[in-house]
Amino acid sequence: MASRRSAGSASEGGPPPDHSFETQLKRLGEVVEHLENGELGLEESLSLFEEGIRLARGAQERLDAAEKRVEELIRIDENGEPVTREIEPE
Repeated sequence: MASRRSAGSASEGGPPPDHSFETQLKRLGEVVEHLENGELGLEESLSLFEEGIRLARGAQERLDAAEKRVEELIRIDENGEPVTREIEPE
C-alpha cells in the first residue's frame, strides 16, 4: 500500500511529462477502483483522491490542447477556404 502512496507523492506537481495520456487514464482508473473498493484508510484514501484529481486535471489539459490543435487543423475562413499555418513542434 505504501507504494501507491509514494507514487502519489512523486506526482505532487502532476504526472511527469513522459507519461502518455493513455498511461494517465489507466492510472486514474486504478485510483478510482481502489477508492471504490472502500478498504483503504482515511489518509490513503485522501492521498489517492488527490492523485486522482491531479491525473484528471492533467488529462483534461491534454484533451483541451488536442481539441485546440484539431480546431486549428480543420479551420475554414469566411470564404470557405482552409486556413493554413505552420504548427510549432512540441
